[in-house]
Amino acid sequence: MTIKIINKSNHNLPHYETIASAGMDLRANISESRVLKPLERSIVGTGLFIELPIGFEAQVRPRSGLAAKNGITVLNAPGTIDADYRGEIGVILVNLSNEDFTIQNGERIAQLVIAKHERAEWELVEALSDTDRGAGGFGSTGVS
Repeated sequence: MTIKIINKSNHNLPHYETIASAGMDLRANISESRVLKPLERSIVGTGLFIELPIGFEAQVRPRSGLAAKNGITVLNAPGTIDADYRGEIGVILVNLSNEDFTIQNGERIAQLVIAKHERAEWELVEALSDTDRGAGGFGSTGVS
């Protein structure tokens, strides 16, 4: 699949690091470093603009290393970029640690995953079929 992209940053295009990678790293495109204080959130631009085919979305996801080592994650994970969106890809980062975190220009801040999706139509009914689980949710199937 080929996706049209405009790159207004000074960074390379996102790419897959390995043959089996699902995501491509997104880099911060900022004019100066930015400090993210504990529990603070910020939209960080990437300088990237894409044109997805209808039936696909781009999912913005956290980077596991940033989350595990620094407590930095994507607030609305996964963030969805719809096929009709033409604005800059922005990443909503949040600092869940107890320490300030400095975002540097060019730093890998999130992953981008391209995914196919379906459109659903609703069928209004009076009842749903029975299952063993029924309405059990939020841990109802056990902890192990």
